Amino acid sequence: MTTVPSPAAELSADEARRIALRAQGFLGAPDRRGGVRGVLRHLGAVQLDTISVLARSHELIPYARLGAVGRRTVEDAYWTEGHSFEYWSHAACILPVEEWPHFAFRRRAYRSRPHWSHDLPDGAYEKVIKQLRAEGPLTATELGGAKNGGEWWDWSASKVAVERALMYGEVVCTARRSWKRVYDLAERAVPDHLLNAELDDAECLRRLVRLAGEALGVGTRADIADYHRLKGEQFDAVVADSGLVPVTVQGWSKPAWADPEALASVPRGRHRTTLLSPFDSLIWERARTERIFGFTHRLEAYVPKQKRVYGYFAMPVLAGGRLVGRVDPAREGSTLVAKQVSLEGAKYVPAVAQALSEAATWVGCTDVRVERVSPPELHGSLTQAVKAL
Repeated sequence: MTTVPSPAAELSADEARRIALRAQGFLGAPDRRGGVRGVLRHLGAVQLDTISVLARSHELIPYARLGAVGRRTVEDAYWTEGHSFEYWSHAACILPVEEWPHFAFRRRAYRSRPHWSHDLPDGAYEKVIKQLRAEGPLTATELGGAKNGGEWWDWSASKVAVERALMYGEVVCTARRSWKRVYDLAERAVPDHLLNAELDDAECLRRLVRLAGEALGVGTRADIADYHRLKGEQFDAVVADSGLVPVTVQGWSKPAWADPEALASVPRGRHRTTLLSPFDSLIWERARTERIFGFTHRLEAYVPKQKRVYGYFAMPVLAGGRLVGRVDPAREGSTLVAKQVSLEGAKYVPAVAQALSEAATWVGCTDVRVERVSPPELHGSLTQAVKAL
């Protein structure tokens, strides 16, 4: 464990919460000029996930910050003109292309050890590279098929090969087409000045720790390391030279670090009430969410149905700088269905109603239907509040 210098500042729990909200793009005027790309650069990573209920998670991230950005606009902003690439960060994430050099440490780590226990036939790797060079960007299906015909994990040789090339950095995922990765050669997809930048592991880690600290505003060792899935010892090795400063936060039992810019001014402003993707970087780390918001959040999509408490894809509701409830949504034709709504109290009914109404409009629904509400006595008032909007 690294030795922590004396803190540069002492923050109240409320100050830390507001710093975190501003750092994640929720307090103050949103950067509408920067748009979706501005959100991506600001956050440093936008997580992808296969689940699509209201919309896919990477669409929900800019929606929560900017409002009703057209969904086609969101996709185009991410993928056109080489502004981003997909790689392993917090999970599978869309990353700004300028951060390509800073994941060299991870590409080197993948090259230095075997993966998956998938064997490749002789020449399979070279065949995929040759095909991409000759034909341009392709999906795994276009490369010869993603599966062998067995279970979902029974990848074909071409799929294993291209995924290995992706991990090594010889191939880049430059887009998603019908949710399939589109692969291209790094030499063609990444600008030369980024592709040829030679950074050692320490330089990469220092940059990613600084980026995570800026995106979080303030965080513990675990918070900051987890943002790009770094190891604690990797954080320890570079934090002193990262530009982050040690702070203490009232009620936090662990040492913390902050972005100096986040401490330079008092976070001010309001934000729109909105539904959050469970994969939003504001809340993707469960312990941090509980510490900052006093809100226990768990994605229940992978929990057996009979054991779910809040619903398959329960989306926290952010209102007034607090997490005030959850909505488990579904879509039936032109109706947004709130299958289950959980409220922290009656005073949050208007906020949840507003979040439901705005989300429905964004995805092209004309009606909202509220099914179950907890506590049940708030069902009537929530239904009426939705109808009044």
